[in-house]
Amino acid sequence: MEQIEIYSSDLGKRVIGNLINYSTFCISCADACTHCKEGKYGFADRVKGFFEHPDPSLLPVFIEDSTSEYLPNEIPDADIAIVSEIHNDLLLELPLILKDSGIKAMIVPQESSARIAIPQIEEVCKSEQIEIIFPKPFCDLQPLDDKPVIRKFVEEFGIGRPEVRVEVDRRGRIAHIEVLRSAPCGSTWFVAKQLAGVEVENRQELYDRISESHHSYPCTASMEKDRELGDTILHKAGYIVRAAVEEALI
Repeated sequence: MEQIEIYSSDLGKRVIGNLINYSTFCISCADACTHCKEGKYGFADRVKGFFEHPDPSLLPVFIEDSTSEYLPNEIPDADIAIVSEIHNDLLLELPLILKDSGIKAMIVPQESSARIAIPQIEEVCKSEQIEIIFPKPFCDLQPLDDKPVIRKFVEEFGIGRPEVRVEVDRRGRIAHIEVLRSAPCGSTWFVAKQLAGVEVENRQELYDRISESHHSYPCTASMEKDRELGDTILHKAGYIVRAAVEEALI
C-alpha cells in the first residue's frame, strides 16, 4: 500500500517523519536516546508524495476555483491520502482530483476545533467510491471492518490508536513496553520509554507519568476546548495512550 500526504500543519510533518523514521526525527530523549525505533520500520519508499499548503487562515474565506492555484497539478498514483488542516473548499474538491490518481481512501485527522464540512465531504467521497474517516485526534484512528482500505493502512503502517504490550517484573514495576501500534506522530514510542520502572499498582503515579511524557513529546493536538468532546483534543489524545497502557495491563 502506498500513500500521499497533503497538509498545512506540524502534524503533517510529524506523520511523514514518523513514517520515514529517519535517525534524527525523534529528539525528545535528547542525550538519553537509546535509538528505540532504529531499524524497526521505515516507509520512505511507500510515501509517494507530500504537499504542504498555506494555513487556511491565510487563504480567502471562499475559494471558488481551487484546482488552478492551490492544489497540486499532478498527484502520484497511490492508494490512500492523509489530508490534514487544509481549507474546507480545497477538501471538498480533493476527492474528485484524488480519484484520478487511484486514491481509494482519505484520512482527514482533526487535531484542532476548526469546523470541517464533514457531511458534504462524505457525500462527495461516497459518490466517488472513496473511503473516508475523520479521527479526532489522529491517534483515534481505528481499523474498521467497513473501511477495508483504511484498515489495511493501519495494519501495514502500524499507526493509529496506540496498542502496546507491557512486561511487568517481580516487583510489580514496568520492565519493558513493546509498541505494537503507535500514534501517527510517533509519541507512543517516547511515552513507552518513559514508563520503565513505574509501579503498576500505583495508578496515579502511572497516569501522571503518562501525562507528563505525552505533554513532553509534544502532542500536536489543540489545547482549545472542543464542543463535540467537551474537553481539549490534546487531553483526549492523552486519555487514548493511557487507555492503551491500561488495556495491556489487564
